[in-house]
Amino acid sequence: MPDPVSLSFPVEGMSCASCVGRVERALKALPGARDVAVNLATNRASLVLDGGASPADAAAALADAGYPVPETQSLIAVDGMSCASCVGRVERALTAVPGVMGASVNLVTGQAAIRHPEGLVATPDLVTAVEAAGYEARPLDAGPRIDPATRREAEGRALRRDLIAAALLSAPVVVLDMGGHILPSLHGGQATALVQAVLATLVLAWPGRRFFLRGVPGLVRGHPDMNALVALGAGAAYLYSLVSTLAPGLLPAGAVHLYFEASVLIVTLILFGRTLEAGAKGRTGQAIARLMDLAPRTARVIRAGAEIEVPLGDLRLGDVVRVRPGERVAADGVVVSGTSHVDESMVTGEPAPVRKGPGDRMVGGTLNGRGSLDLRVDAVGAATVLAQIAAMVERAQGGKLPIQALVDRVTGRFVPAVIGIALATFLGWLIFAPAPALGPALVNAVAVLIIACPCAMGLATPTAIMVGTGRAAARGILFRDGAALQGLRDVRVVAFDKTGTLTEGRPRVTDLFVGAGLAEEDALALAAGLESRSEHPLAGAVVAAARARGLAIPESEHFEALEGFGISGRVAGRSVVLGAPRYLEKLGIAQDTDLSARAKRLAADGKSPIHLALDDRHAGLLAVSDPVKPGAREAVAALKAQGLVVAMVTGDDPRTAAGIAKSLGIDEVAAGILPGGKVEAVQRFRAAHGPVAFVGDGINDAPALAEADVGLAIGTGTDIAVESADVVLMSGDPQALVEALSLSRAVMANIRQNLFWAFAYNAALIPVAAGLLVPFGGPALSPVLAAGAMAFSSVFVLGNALRLRRAGGRAEPAEATALSPRPA
Repeated sequence: MPDPVSLSFPVEGMSCASCVGRVERALKALPGARDVAVNLATNRASLVLDGGASPADAAAALADAGYPVPETQSLIAVDGMSCASCVGRVERALTAVPGVMGASVNLVTGQAAIRHPEGLVATPDLVTAVEAAGYEARPLDAGPRIDPATRREAEGRALRRDLIAAALLSAPVVVLDMGGHILPSLHGGQATALVQAVLATLVLAWPGRRFFLRGVPGLVRGHPDMNALVALGAGAAYLYSLVSTLAPGLLPAGAVHLYFEASVLIVTLILFGRTLEAGAKGRTGQAIARLMDLAPRTARVIRAGAEIEVPLGDLRLGDVVRVRPGERVAADGVVVSGTSHVDESMVTGEPAPVRKGPGDRMVGGTLNGRGSLDLRVDAVGAATVLAQIAAMVERAQGGKLPIQALVDRVTGRFVPAVIGIALATFLGWLIFAPAPALGPALVNAVAVLIIACPCAMGLATPTAIMVGTGRAAARGILFRDGAALQGLRDVRVVAFDKTGTLTEGRPRVTDLFVGAGLAEEDALALAAGLESRSEHPLAGAVVAAARARGLAIPESEHFEALEGFGISGRVAGRSVVLGAPRYLEKLGIAQDTDLSARAKRLAADGKSPIHLALDDRHAGLLAVSDPVKPGAREAVAALKAQGLVVAMVTGDDPRTAAGIAKSLGIDEVAAGILPGGKVEAVQRFRAAHGPVAFVGDGINDAPALAEADVGLAIGTGTDIAVESADVVLMSGDPQALVEALSLSRAVMANIRQNLFWAFAYNAALIPVAAGLLVPFGGPALSPVLAAGAMAFSSVFVLGNALRLRRAGGRAEPAEATALSPRPA
């Protein structure tokens, strides 16, 4: 009987004591459940399962009762994977753990992301499952985390060391074997064969041991991988040659041949390919490394009136940090004194320095110009923008695209199929080839094993994702997950929210009209007093206009905002209403004919009219204009040139929206849309044209961003909008969307090229390696050539993916990327 299992986990949906009772009853009904306790204050449950039921049963019972356990994700590092079949094997091992809902393994990063109910799957169980499959594993949050770059460097050094040893030991074997065909004097008979045997043994037992240590256990368990193919191929050639050397009488007449040079060159060439792969993999992850290198190691902190230098990790919230001219900003915070221009290209991708002064936000890692700044720290560690960007890029690089599912299905059956083909090749040559056929049968079977190693298949997708998302981050475009890359390529409609996306989001008052008996200054002061309590983008323009006239802004009370309509309250003892005509109608306030006519003319010019009512009388009208962002027209034109439908979604009245849309060249407009209606607009666009990408920046855009096939948030917008999006455009420049689309298409094209090469390569060369063309006068493929070709296929895929580092740029030079350090 299994040991009792103690569980403690969160429960969603409990709101009262009866909920607690239902949860307890659901858990107590599980076979072997005891010590059940449910806490409403902490929303957690605990119990002991003493045989009979599993943690997964507990999660299922609560889900059936309507109180699900929230899903979480665990990350573990997996070592020893070498090809796509390894990935499939690890994923199957992880998903077999009770309670696991899904697992995604990335060959390039060496990480596995496992989805499971929180508290119901133990990390040690995940590690054990991976180890039982024949790989090494460790939780990424246990103990000091090994930097991926450090791990890759160590792997590269070990590969180079083994490659040099294999090459030095293999060279004499090749000279003795191949040279004998040119200079008969090099044929030394038994003595030469023994020298080759000793050297080949050293190659396989020293630099080649990695293939046997990882391949043979998988073969024994019935889960062969790429290492097993190499071990079988090199081992078979070696053992056949060893028998030919030490016990030739065991072989049929005429079948005594030496293939030591094939066994050692297989190991050497594959180590050579792995060494090149390690170097290329290192370059795929350079985006994150460059990003994290931007943060300085120390900071100058003002404490007790003195300036002291402390390690970055010792910074505390509220510390005042001094940034000298030409230095990188040490932490996120708000400027408290000083002015300067700061290069924020590492965040936004835009090279133009931005002026900073008291009250302005600063991002750690950005480059200060010629001024000196003091800033108060408001984020440290993982909460900083730099760390969040790095984490977002890392998550995207570790994700899987839907297209990867095809690769996983194929590679899961590929290696066993190759072993079957190799066995059939061996038997076919033995049966149908003229005697002595044992040697040719072995050679062709080994060639099949070597040529078919599925390394290129496993590397095709993750390397392209890593390079593509890294390049995107360098341009200020952050993909939250790899699937957004594929989704963005397929969109047919790009729908923009207007304010803050196509426009600056910093509107200003352009016109003010008042009715009889009301002064403009009084109307503006009352409007500003009410708007000072509002967070609407237009509110700041009204307040700024009042301050620009030197007006005193009175306090407001009983403030109320009705989303999509307007605001109301009392200011200086008067009832004040500001908003759309529909708000006046809702409140039963009759509209002034002259003011309404002026509002229509202003809207036709692309301005936003705001109606003012005082003491239940339509008393005035303000017009606010939000300037169109530089590059917005060009971005719209570029999207339309690609055959995409471009739409604008806005809460503005139809006349105002039509004016702005016309100036931008947008044909489809959804105007007068309430926040909830943006979701319906996205659904209408999808029904009419196909997949939709929605671009927004505000809190009220979050539902539409989540509803869209791909949601793109402007990085200068609200946190809620950014959290709801699949892609974040840090610069706020609409042209960044054009770049994101170009990168998406480039990455997907690159993946298709890689997969075509990997699949077509194997489909074309396996028959050649099997010798099917020999009876028709065609060529045969030796194991040595097969090893070289297999190594080349992986390097080709990696090299093709690295071309993406130059994709998606605008007019700036390719090397001037946002993640590249710039001179002061």
